[in-house]
Amino acid sequence: MLREDERLDYLLAEDMKIIQSPSVFAFSLDAVLLANFVYVPIQKGNLVDLCTGNGVIPLLLSKRTKGKMIGVEIQEKIYDMAKRSVQYNKLEEQIEIIHGDIKDMPAHLGYSKFDVVTCNPPYFPTPNEEEMNKNEHFAIARHEIYCTLEDVIRVSSQLLKQGGKAAFVHRPERLLDIVTLMRQYRLEPKRLRFVYPKEGKEANTILIEGTKDGNKGLKILPPLFVYEQNGEYTSELKHILYGE
Repeated sequence: MLREDERLDYLLAEDMKIIQSPSVFAFSLDAVLLANFVYVPIQKGNLVDLCTGNGVIPLLLSKRTKGKMIGVEIQEKIYDMAKRSVQYNKLEEQIEIIHGDIKDMPAHLGYSKFDVVTCNPPYFPTPNEEEMNKNEHFAIARHEIYCTLEDVIRVSSQLLKQGGKAAFVHRPERLLDIVTLMRQYRLEPKRLRFVYPKEGKEANTILIEGTKDGNKGLKILPPLFVYEQNGEYTSELKHILYGE
């Protein structure tokens, strides 16, 4: 199952394991928060996770929905990790992992076919070569090398049925860009939640969900705090992470 420096980690509160590698890819808290935040149909539906990495979001969502899921990952090595994690957890009937560019997915998978699209995209514009992370896998995951924010939002809209939901996790400084692009591509922002490292600090993460061709009306949800002042996870974070 495992190759080179890969390891098999418990997937938090879920009764599953996931293949990770410190030199290639390990999922972040952002992905877990997005999987917890997004609306999903319980009994059936078609879902797609763009920039899926090692497949953490489809794996987590498999506990919340019986719908069929597709994860799309452009890096072959990370795609292979995701595929083996799905096989390890015996979820091949529910989750398919595709090796490909998200920009090709509407033509490949079909327009207006999906009920839910999720994406934890690269957060940062592509820097100059000196600033680029020397680890290619990290650089691609973090910087807009293969897809921009606009690509992510345009493709999400193209894949979604009318009334379908798109949910993203990103950085607060990109909020106005995100809302502008969502409206440009017919994704009306409906739910927004700010995530704070702890009380008294600035938000460092946002979770946002929109409905394709939805009516106007944005709900700002209560803030989510990650840590107590003593450095322990808050009770809400413990519940999200460990089911406590």
